[in-house]
Amino acid sequence: MSSPSSKLPNLTTKTEEFISAVEKEADTPLYELTPEEAREFLIHLQEKTARVIDAEVFDRNIFTENAGNIEIRVVRPKNSKDKTLPVILYIHGGGWIMGGPRTHDLLVRQLANCTESVVIFPDYALSPEAKYPVALEQIYGVLTYIYENPSEFNIDENRIVIAGDSAGGNMATVTAMKAKKQNGPKILFQALFYPVTNADMDTTSYEDFADGPWLTRKAMEWFWDAYAPDKKDRDCSYVSPLKASEEELKDMPPTLIITDENDVLRDEGEAYARKLDFCGVDVLSVRLNGTHHDFMMLNALSETTPAKGAMMMACDVIKRVLYK
Repeated sequence: MSSPSSKLPNLTTKTEEFISAVEKEADTPLYELTPEEAREFLIHLQEKTARVIDAEVFDRNIFTENAGNIEIRVVRPKNSKDKTLPVILYIHGGGWIMGGPRTHDLLVRQLANCTESVVIFPDYALSPEAKYPVALEQIYGVLTYIYENPSEFNIDENRIVIAGDSAGGNMATVTAMKAKKQNGPKILFQALFYPVTNADMDTTSYEDFADGPWLTRKAMEWFWDAYAPDKKDRDCSYVSPLKASEEELKDMPPTLIITDENDVLRDEGEAYARKLDFCGVDVLSVRLNGTHHDFMMLNALSETTPAKGAMMMACDVIKRVLYK
């Protein structure tokens, strides 16, 4: 790990090695790539360090009344086909521009097996082709569909957890807000991994880690411009959930928020945890030191101590909720 001083970033040795390798390979900043190039970059990065965990995986196309046809991936624990299991609706990150079943394969297989749950993974429409609120409407459509059609997936519709990383954490918690407001499916718990919660980009962590490691301020500006180009939308609680009112946040599901030390999004994730707590929500907020944004998703970091510790904690908390 970097020497214990005020120097930033403070990364474990294995994480430093990962960043150095990426910097050598990627000679163009992410935000200067086209969306298609950025997607291929992340897929390539993940697949060259892929690790497969046994699970039952199949893809489906479902039709939702309000959002039309949506592709979903269903991931069940191995040897669970005949069991009715609880469900985790998992919303992937990638700055709304990148990500999908190929980039998050290891993470969702880990969740399915370690929590003994079925993971439903919406392959929502990406930005900039689809802008706010298209992806949100698709995700809410998937939530409603699985709640109304549990027998299609052999799931218990009364045991639903929602989870997501980064931009997916943003849309996961907004989906929980929407379900509460509309008296929709009851969500027992939300697990948010280094979530985006505020479009203002004015925190200390944005200053400290503007140039990374891994995620930069300019990349976040690119993501926001793709997802919510109309800046008036960014003050909406369904885009910046940190700006939600007390009325909107009270009675939200109990929450786990995992942040990381060296991340532009660190402070807003922790601020959201404090605001939920202020509104009476049970919150567990944990920061993992020595690592950076996306550490739970990146295959190359999956065997690092922060990633393993965060995954064990998330799985333990979720399983206790679903099997109490």
